Amino acid sequence: MSSEGFLKEVQAIGEKFLLKLQRLPKAEPVEIVSFSVVLLFIVTVLVLTVIACSCCCYSCCGCNGRPDPRHRKSQVRPAAH
Repeated sequence: MSSEGFLKEVQAIGEKFLLKLQRLPKAEPVEIVSFSVVLLFIVTVLVLTVIACSCCCYSCCGCNGRPDPRHRKSQVRPAAH
């Protein structure tokens, strides 16, 4: 998929989302609850992704952006017999 196609797809999803938000005050309670559950799920996934990425980056690089020498990979060589 080209970047232009991807941007059009994101824009279409955004427009559908805005249309749904505009219709929400007139919607039935079941529709409001289901929309809220889906929205909560999306926000939860995004927050957990940000937390996971920040924890991974912190353990690899630390706060100063340089690799932590304690986490350097060392090669294990077989013992000679």
